[in-house]
Amino acid sequence: MTSETTPAPTTPPTTLHIVAAVIERDGRQLLVRKRGTTAFMQVGGKIEAGEDPRDALVRECAEEIGLTIRPQELRALGRRHAVAANEPDHVVDAHVFAVDIPDGFEPEPRAELAELVWVDPAAPVTTHPVAALSVDLLAAASSPAGRAD
Repeated sequence: MTSETTPAPTTPPTTLHIVAAVIERDGRQLLVRKRGTTAFMQVGGKIEAGEDPRDALVRECAEEIGLTIRPQELRALGRRHAVAANEPDHVVDAHVFAVDIPDGFEPEPRAELAELVWVDPAAPVTTHPVAALSVDLLAAASSPAGRAD
């Protein structure tokens, strides 16, 4: 008698619907790390039920770095999918936007943020790992095809 093993059913990962801000200054991009987490990522976060992605990013920018912007100031860069950095068995479906910061504005870590860092997209150096989505966005920014001229 042979015994066959049936693979255990796998549960698909849970999708988190998020927004992410690509903020660049002097050829460097802003990454942040939330308190109690191990990965740097773009400013952003989860989209609340019924919330427009642009409104979500406006809220997140104000909460996380003290930046006041209007939805119409955001430039859509498309959607990206990646493994979630801080939540096991989750993936992210990210609405990505370019965000310009005014001259003289210095982002400060607020709310749940522990720290922020400006990195060279071609060679990001941080004290902690960089989230998969952010790795993809940094790679796109450092490639000639990914840069806006």
